[in-house]
Amino acid sequence: MIDSKKRLLAEELKLLENANNMLSYSYNTCKDIGIKEEYSFEELDKFEALTSRFARTSDILIQKIFRLIDILELEKPGTVIDRINRAEKRELIYSAELFKEIRYLRNEIAHEYIPTAIEEIFKQVLKLTPYILDSVNRVEKYSNENWK
Repeated sequence: MIDSKKRLLAEELKLLENANNMLSYSYNTCKDIGIKEEYSFEELDKFEALTSRFARTSDILIQKIFRLIDILELEKPGTVIDRINRAEKRELIYSAELFKEIRYLRNEIAHEYIPTAIEEIFKQVLKLTPYILDSVNRVEKYSNENWK
């Protein structure tokens, strides 16, 4: 049972690495574009890719990786907030409050269609992406130390 969970974690870590690489690429591209009052269609497309990759990577971290780590450490997975709080205790994330903000933003990304709100989402994604990138590094280190 534990070996199958370790294998599943290894598979999810590979998915996380791929998602992280794409997120990092999009983040650097959009950081160079910056926040503006108006965007070209090409720039909007790049920001749309960033927000999608932000949402996907945060989902992999919170919904899959943190849950699997809880299971491997014999914790009940619990709620999203429980997983985030335990991730902070394990030092997998910089701050539980920031990751709650990331989770809320991920939900906004999935449901927002008003153009003025989208610009605010772009600002928040640029602000919070470095915390996801940092967490991916922490998770990889933690996993290597504990299950490899």
